[in-house]
Amino acid sequence: MRQLEDLATPGQVAVLTMELQRGIVGDLSCLPLLAKSVAEADLLANTARVLEAARACGIPVIHCTAGFRPDRAGSFENVPLVNQLLRNPNHLLLGSPEVEVCPELGPAPSDLESQRLHGVSPFHGTGLDAMLRSSGVTTVVATGVSLNVGIIGLTIEALNHGYHVVLPTDCVAAHPLEYGRAIIEGSLAQLTTRTTSQELARHWR
Repeated sequence: MRQLEDLATPGQVAVLTMELQRGIVGDLSCLPLLAKSVAEADLLANTARVLEAARACGIPVIHCTAGFRPDRAGSFENVPLVNQLLRNPNHLLLGSPEVEVCPELGPAPSDLESQRLHGVSPFHGTGLDAMLRSSGVTTVVATGVSLNVGIIGLTIEALNHGYHVVLPTDCVAAHPLEYGRAIIEGSLAQLTTRTTSQELARHWR
């Protein structure tokens, strides 16, 4: 198994944040239980530590965000969880404060954004793969929410596209928190190289 030192080298790695948006886990959250888990895990502060260290050595940071048009054009109605949220006509409308990245994470001027209108994971039907390949990236660092759905999808899609996945376990969360820990131990431990925000930041420094 390849070690962190081999995978997370500047020039071949990028950090992805998954749905760390004001309307999902921040001050305007539509998912209060998930936002509570994120706060209890100190996820935003831990992720900010990783992003700061990444930016300092020129590692790309890409925010994978979700949003919707008022008329829902470009979005499928095939996910019960999302369909329930979309009953609110103002849910994560493009251009609204809710779709913004949580301010604890910047974004910095050098950061990129990959926004999607559909699905529950960030690769399919977006420009994310091109962003990564154009920068020579072979490893992605997965951060964000949720371990219930999105981080699992991100990990599997990244692997299917040929990327290695590094998982800082204090930069991801689920509701409830203990379920997230079970997902990491039962599934993601077999698919990713696990680390922590402190270990990763220390490696890049």
